[in-house]
Amino acid sequence: MYLPQLNKHSLSFPDPRDANEDGIVAWGGDLNPSRLLRAYQNGIFPWYSNQDPILWWSTDPRLIMELDDFKISRSLKKSIKKFTYKFDADFTKVMQNCATIKRTGQSGSWINKELIESFEILHGMGIAHSVESYNKEGELVGGLYGLVIGRVFCGESMFAHKNDASKAAYAILIRHLKEWGYDFIDCQVPTEHLKSLGAKEVAREYFLMRLEQSNMDTLTHDWNINLN
Repeated sequence: MYLPQLNKHSLSFPDPRDANEDGIVAWGGDLNPSRLLRAYQNGIFPWYSNQDPILWWSTDPRLIMELDDFKISRSLKKSIKKFTYKFDADFTKVMQNCATIKRTGQSGSWINKELIESFEILHGMGIAHSVESYNKEGELVGGLYGLVIGRVFCGESMFAHKNDASKAAYAILIRHLKEWGYDFIDCQVPTEHLKSLGAKEVAREYFLMRLEQSNMDTLTHDWNINLN
């Protein structure tokens, strides 16, 4: 199947419904923050190996987390009490940890220097955010990052240097997203780990419909931890 190449001088994307059977929409272009933002607004995300050209995806099925479906086990409830949490205190370090953490069955990372620089700009614009877990000594031991599109949080990656540190950060994020009026989390590619926490696979058409319903909404709130 022919895959369209993006024009570096245009931010437009093909219709995600025209993705190939693997879910790839297009290739090429760049990681300009404006292009990234346009991609996520259209249900498309970049994911590729360093030696490959930039690949743009819209998978079918899509994995989403309904905020009320998140499963907190007894052990996770205990783990949540072991850490302290912050939003956006060390965004770049979270991304760097996500890039370098070793993952089973995966060599290297799609989180490269160019992507980090673009997300740093989106972070400065108040669009990309991080959630961090700290141990009692104040060391960053886990966390995740993503970006906001309307009332949708697009989760990108997570890392943990201590058991449950990333899952606890995820639980804290979901608690706050519910309080602030968000709709759901886009988890992108189905994984058994996220499905075990309550995420579910949905058809791409359904995901795009939900995204479109939430896309243009703006939620005004501070990214501050409130555990009362």
